[in-house]
Amino acid sequence: MSKIYVSYNQIHTMIKQTVESSKLNEVFQPDIMVAIGGGGFIPARILRTFLKKKNNKNISIQAIGLSLYEDLEIWKAANQENGTDEPSVVKTQWLNFDSSETSLIGRNILIVDEVDDTRRTLAYAVNELTKDLKKEELKLKEQGQEVPETKIGIFVLHNKLKPKRENLPDEIMDGRYFACKEMPDQWLVYPWDALDIEEHTRNAESNSY
Repeated sequence: MSKIYVSYNQIHTMIKQTVESSKLNEVFQPDIMVAIGGGGFIPARILRTFLKKKNNKNISIQAIGLSLYEDLEIWKAANQENGTDEPSVVKTQWLNFDSSETSLIGRNILIVDEVDDTRRTLAYAVNELTKDLKKEELKLKEQGQEVPETKIGIFVLHNKLKPKRENLPDEIMDGRYFACKEMPDQWLVYPWDALDIEEHTRNAESNSY
C-alpha cells in the first residue's frame, strides 16, 4: 500500500475549504467540539479558527481518548495469521458529565478525528456519547426540567472509500457528516507523526491524491 504524506499547510487549507464549501457554520452551527486523541487534537484546533464564536467566545474543545487504531495495526502485523481476536475499542479518557462546564445537553456537538477508516472508533464514540446523553436527559426529566435537543456531527480530514465495519446513525450521515477529502484506502502519514518535518513536508508537496 502506497504512503500519502499530508502537511500542516495542506490540512489547514483542507479544513478552511471544507468549512466554507459545506457551510458548516450555517448548516450545523457547532458550539462544542469533542476531539478524539491523538489524531483529532490538531485538526480540532485548526477547525476552531474557522468556526463562528458563540457569545463572543471560541468554541470549546473537549478531549476523549480511544484506543484502537494503533492496536489494530500491531494486531494485523503480528497476530492476524494465528487467529488472535481482533482488538476492540477501549476508553482511555472520557468526558466528566458531573462537571457543569462540560454539559453537552442541548448542544451541537462536533466529534473530530483525522480519518474515517473502518469507522469503528467513530461509531464507538457516537454510541458511548449517546448513552451518556440519554442518562443526563433522564435526570433532567426526573427533575421536571425540559430537555433541549442535542445534535451530534462528525468532522474528519479523510474518509477512506472502503467497506466500513460499523455504521453511523442516519441523522449524522444525512447532513452532519463532514469529510475534507474522500480517497481510496491508502496509508496516510500525518505531520504530527513525522520525525523530520521538513522531509515530511517535501514528501507531502510531491503527492497527488
